[in-house]
Amino acid sequence: MIYPENFEKKIGFKKIKESLKKLCLSSLGENMIDNMCFSSSAKTIERTIKETNEFMLIIQEENNFPTAFYFDVRESLNKIRIEGTFIEIHELFNLKRSMESISAITRFFNGKEEKYPFLIKKSGKIKVYPYILQRLDSILTKHGNIKDNASPELAYIRRNILKKQSSISKRMHALMQIAQKEGWADQDTSVSIRDGRMVIPLPSAYKRKINGIVHDESATGKTAYIEPAEIVETNNDIRELEYAEKREITKILITFSNDIRPYIDDIIPAYEFLAFIDFVRAKALYSISIKAILPNFEDKAIFHWEKAVHPLLFLSNSQEDKIVVPLNIFLNDNNRIILISGPNAGGKSVCLQTLGLLQYMFQSGMPVPVGDNSIMGIFDDIFIDIGDEQSIENDLSTYSSHLVNMKNFVKHCKDKSLILIDEFGTGTEPMLGAVIAEAILSKLNNKKAKGVITTHYTNLKHFASSTEGITNGAMLYDSHNMLPLFELQIGKPGSSFAFEIARKIGLPKDILDDASSKIGEEHIDFDKHLREIVRDKKYWENKRKKIHDNEKKLNTVLEKYNQELADASKLRKKIMEEAKREALEIIANANKTIERTIREIKNSQAEKKKTKEARDRFEQTRKQITSLNTEEDKRIQQKIEKLKSREEKNYKTKREN
Repeated sequence: MIYPENFEKKIGFKKIKESLKKLCLSSLGENMIDNMCFSSSAKTIERTIKETNEFMLIIQEENNFPTAFYFDVRESLNKIRIEGTFIEIHELFNLKRSMESISAITRFFNGKEEKYPFLIKKSGKIKVYPYILQRLDSILTKHGNIKDNASPELAYIRRNILKKQSSISKRMHALMQIAQKEGWADQDTSVSIRDGRMVIPLPSAYKRKINGIVHDESATGKTAYIEPAEIVETNNDIRELEYAEKREITKILITFSNDIRPYIDDIIPAYEFLAFIDFVRAKALYSISIKAILPNFEDKAIFHWEKAVHPLLFLSNSQEDKIVVPLNIFLNDNNRIILISGPNAGGKSVCLQTLGLLQYMFQSGMPVPVGDNSIMGIFDDIFIDIGDEQSIENDLSTYSSHLVNMKNFVKHCKDKSLILIDEFGTGTEPMLGAVIAEAILSKLNNKKAKGVITTHYTNLKHFASSTEGITNGAMLYDSHNMLPLFELQIGKPGSSFAFEIARKIGLPKDILDDASSKIGEEHIDFDKHLREIVRDKKYWENKRKKIHDNEKKLNTVLEKYNQELADASKLRKKIMEEAKREALEIIANANKTIERTIREIKNSQAEKKKTKEARDRFEQTRKQITSLNTEEDKRIQQKIEKLKSREEKNYKTKREN
């Protein structure tokens, strides 16, 4: 159920439909846009949105999709169901070109089942008979005229017409030359056509100079148009041939209509498919223009939106290079109703309209401009109470119309209903309106309905903070610069900033002081505390974000240093291994030299004492080299550990600050 009847107009969907129609190629798509409707079927929503998403891919990735000659000829086809009726030439030309487009579209999808499964499912049952296209090609030229050889009889008639027209043309030009030579006509005068017959224009004073029939005169009466008597008969013959040509063309059209009559029931669905393509293409183009996506969704009465944007506001602001502040909001079974408060012109109504419009777009089969991680839900009903519904016809005041809406909401809502109410409880005496609004809010909550409601009433903020299922929300406001931030923050109520705004506008101080004394310190203190809470929360949110960003930077730096240390350690180890290997090679070579020396000493019968002394000296040198390598290794490792310890200490100090 969608309530009220003018829901689409109030929520802005009518404007989206108008934009979609402008993107259509024909009345085929426009008619489907008129018939777009809200659905609560998850299967239907998934299919329609994925169809649109696939066409978005076609627009962005393909460049040869057929987009010409989307003509709706269903009326012409239905007309010739009756025996003896026939299709007109211009209708035949539209049929030819549109059937060629349908054929080209079906060919486009050939072999692309994996990429465009939902669109191909629509095209799979379409029948385009080659026989019909061949018959159309045999009858019509590329400009939409009947071909001379559409039938043997037509070819014969047209040859005779050309022959006789050529004969008349020659004789008429000869007579014109005579008239010009005799001075009956000016030199720049040429043969004219009147009522489909060739005539010679002559000044009225000379119209008797040529024997013939006066077919017409100029507006001033100074010129007469003469058909010479000698060509009247030939002109009559041509006229008869032209009648015969029309009869033959009618015969050809009747024959063709008889031929395709058995196929009409198969051809009509092809034009419903063409209408569908035009419709989905328009949705895809619009979706791209508003940066919409195929969202995640669940068949539950919930939603969790990140970076949601009002499409109409986005397009309007884009033209002026303005940024739209995105909306982050969620509803679920635990937080069923969000009560939004905050200053006037702070974005509460836009927030509400964004919710209604995006949810309605989604359940009408359109992608929506939300963040990639957003989750869309599905509701059985959407009820809205936005704007002034004062009715003179029904003798309803603004407040009465609101109460009528509330009555319908309470009567029809259930756990899968979405209720959107703007300025809840206003329009009557504030104290009475506030308590009635609280009772209605309690009833909606008890019926497990989901909803977003905007208000200024303090009692409703208190009620929301103490009632399970209802959550306060605030439209943030920069109290220092007195500017709205258009950002929704869920969890705390918002201040109306009434006194601050009045002070900024320039309302005299004595009036504000008088108002403060009348309302009482308790209410003013409550509003003040709200502002302080919002201010402090904003401060700590910024502080937390700053700390988080710093931690992220420090983690990045530490990771970089650790990597550099690891790389340095690997490099040191490699260098040391190479140095050791070289040292060992040197020692090995030295050992070989000594052994060779010893052998030489033995061979020369040298003293054993001297030999031993030489070997001891060499062994001492080898141990010294090995000791130096080990000490260098320890020294480098100590430097690495010292550097690592210093970086960890710096990181810990920065985190504590």
